[in-house]
Amino acid sequence: MNDDSKPWLVLVAALVVPIVLVGSWATSAGRRYKAAQSENDPSKQAAIASVSDDSYCTPALKAIIRRVAGACGLLEGGGGRGCQPMQAQKVAALSGDDFNAMFRPLNKRASIIQFDSMKVDLDDDGKKMVEKAWSDQRGASFFFVVSRASPDGAADYNQGLSRDRAQAVLEHLQKKFKDDDLKNQVGLLWLGEEYAQLGEEFCGWSRSRTGSCTPTELNRSAFVAWIDCAI
Repeated sequence: MNDDSKPWLVLVAALVVPIVLVGSWATSAGRRYKAAQSENDPSKQAAIASVSDDSYCTPALKAIIRRVAGACGLLEGGGGRGCQPMQAQKVAALSGDDFNAMFRPLNKRASIIQFDSMKVDLDDDGKKMVEKAWSDQRGASFFFVVSRASPDGAADYNQGLSRDRAQAVLEHLQKKFKDDDLKNQVGLLWLGEEYAQLGEEFCGWSRSRTGSCTPTELNRSAFVAWIDCAI
């Protein structure tokens, strides 16, 4: 290399190096921009949300949960207050069949606690199933207790049965787990015989009793489940 070529090499280097650096910076900036856009992309956000918002959380179910949670005191910190049959129907704003349909996707998570005719006491199998259901929280916020009575007595009497069955579940949880804040996670909804009776299809769900499962037997019950829909 002669001395005459050195100035040209210096000039070329002076031009090339900035171009390379600018290109590198631009590439890095592009990556950062795409990453930021990805974070704000609704489709990406939905994918992230789905991790904590199980597939059963349809918009319709979320709407029902929001209404029931508010009306039954959960959203105001008054959990355990509960909703009566006519309140439940008004809150849900759905027919009984449509109300039950909202919960069908929970068939792998919910449990049905059955009671004897005209009784509100949990038997040993019922207690075990309530405890098991409570232990299956998986990060959820609301534990729903939806109790019923079969239509083999006076409607007002069955309302009382339904209410006391829901309370029996709450009281057992409080006694077993001794948590003062527990009731603020439990929403009680008692339906009596007047609204959303369960059909035979629910006999295939997890029940505290095996064997015979007529609609009459099935509706002497409390449906319990953690629901982790973001509402």
